[in-house]
Amino acid sequence: MSAHDKSKFSHLPLSTSGPIECAVSGTVLLNTPYFNRGSAHSAEERREFNLTGLLPASIQTLEQQVDRAYEQYTSRHDDLAKNTFLTSLKEQNLVLPLFWNIQFLITHNSQLLQDHLKEVFSVVYTPTEGDAIQNFSRLFRRPEGCFLNVNDLDRVEHDLAQWGRPEDIDYIVVTDGEEILGIGDQGAGGILISVAKLVLTTLCAGIHPNRTLPVVLDCGTDNENLLNDDLYLGLRQKRERGEKYDKLVDAFVQSARKLFPRAYIHFEDFGLTNARRILDHYRPEIPCFNDDVQGTGCVTLAAIMAGLHVTKKKLGDIKIVIFGAGTAGVGIADQIRDAIAAEKGVSKEEAAKQLWLIDKPGLLTTATTLDRGQKAFAKDAASWENKETSLLSVIREIHPDVLIGTSTVPKSFTEAVVTEMARGVDRPLIFPLSNPTRLHEAVPSDILKWTGGRALVATGSPFAPVTGPWGEGGKDVEIEIAECNNSVVFPGIGLGAVLARARRVTDAMLVAAVRGVAGSSPALALDTAPLLPAVDAVRDVSVRVAREVVLAAVRDRVAAEPDIPTALPDLDAWIREQMWEPVYRPLKRVEPAGASRAAKAELKVVGSLGRARGGTM
Repeated sequence: MSAHDKSKFSHLPLSTSGPIECAVSGTVLLNTPYFNRGSAHSAEERREFNLTGLLPASIQTLEQQVDRAYEQYTSRHDDLAKNTFLTSLKEQNLVLPLFWNIQFLITHNSQLLQDHLKEVFSVVYTPTEGDAIQNFSRLFRRPEGCFLNVNDLDRVEHDLAQWGRPEDIDYIVVTDGEEILGIGDQGAGGILISVAKLVLTTLCAGIHPNRTLPVVLDCGTDNENLLNDDLYLGLRQKRERGEKYDKLVDAFVQSARKLFPRAYIHFEDFGLTNARRILDHYRPEIPCFNDDVQGTGCVTLAAIMAGLHVTKKKLGDIKIVIFGAGTAGVGIADQIRDAIAAEKGVSKEEAAKQLWLIDKPGLLTTATTLDRGQKAFAKDAASWENKETSLLSVIREIHPDVLIGTSTVPKSFTEAVVTEMARGVDRPLIFPLSNPTRLHEAVPSDILKWTGGRALVATGSPFAPVTGPWGEGGKDVEIEIAECNNSVVFPGIGLGAVLARARRVTDAMLVAAVRGVAGSSPALALDTAPLLPAVDAVRDVSVRVAREVVLAAVRDRVAAEPDIPTALPDLDAWIREQMWEPVYRPLKRVEPAGASRAAKAELKVVGSLGRARGGTM
């Protein structure tokens, strides 16, 4: 639908059809990324909003602007400089960089597109975003987001309050910067992971970029390189832990809920000892999500469900081994267990019997020293007495259907391990998920070679298709490799929760999200296709995920939004109407008196409220 057209849902507050009301003009307009479109402002807008003397005479299209931006982008000497360029572009114009990225996602499926996808995603997110975070203090030019300080607990509500009124914020990403993208403790630089995740929610699911808030909880850092760096911008102290840390987290959560009661809170890259503990504490009370714990589990479960479509098995009948029982491994186990319990109508304790978790000591048993998350999956030590508990030994003992790697132990899925998997079942599901690529438990080409092309493979990083003599009569066949990319699931979950105004994110909502992703699997039509949809389909996948999440929220009676349509065509239209699109919608002049905060260019502008709601200024 054109942004100029009206739809049956154009009355909704988040509607994206029709013109945008604008109560500012001149330099103020051009300095507002939400309104500014630079050389693409029409002749009428230039006259109406006093821009005629502020812009060169030529009026250009968005596509022409993209061509210019891409020339500038490619002139940057390395990926970090390209990342910085895109950040600068986003600070000037919200539409242009996101239009550019989405064009790479949705245009024709050419080799050029595939090259650009890999290039741009790696620059916008991992691994280049990790470089940007490590260099945060050296590249710093202007602040973005909210910095909350563990030594200023009494300022938390005040500082959050400056970001808007209760209806202004839909989606908050918060981190404490302790475990960033596999590069560890980055302190205050963690703000950039919050920013990057929000960019992905807009790119992949149409979350309105002017209605989001990135937050970092600065608790100090244990990174000696940062503590010894004179340019480091965060708290120059060892990372705070214990009661004072918990008070900061709670002050943030309680203040965010008080100030922005409609907002969904996304926890990101918290440390191993805190991620699950914080999620478990707040999940029964508020709409929150942890991508490291839940997102990885959801996308992995979706790949399993797609694989079971190929193998003609049921989730309730299979055995799963997870090698690596940290945050990601236990998070995956949780999602699988919950889905089994829902499918079979059994308790979570009963469902957990279908999973075996292996870590450094070997198989987790009741004799192993375990953390809170691992205890739910520990096997009775007596039943494994006098038995080997290594990965290979466990596989030989139980003949699992699925093997998942989250160990960061490279090449740990040896030929012996993989062939043993293939000896036990006809079509083993083998997922080496550790990142980056150098830490993968095995590469797809080896897995397929060792199993004669029978394995169904998903990985944690993108891999090229693998060709081998596994077709009928020994003919060469090309097998595409699925990437377990959280971007196909977490944005859609967030979109569904935001649109439903969910009071909590329930287990049923997560299982529904998994069904949405699995139902989009190319392998449903062709068993040599990848188990998961690629990022070029992510906007459509997000609609499907959001649909399932909204319906589950309604069934669970946690949806606070009234008048949600339940007929699928209407529900999909309702969702799409509220997804922000990177297009230049026409500007409609309104008078400042009585105009909305968005029209007055006040969203995400600290100080635009006058006296802050959380205290005095």
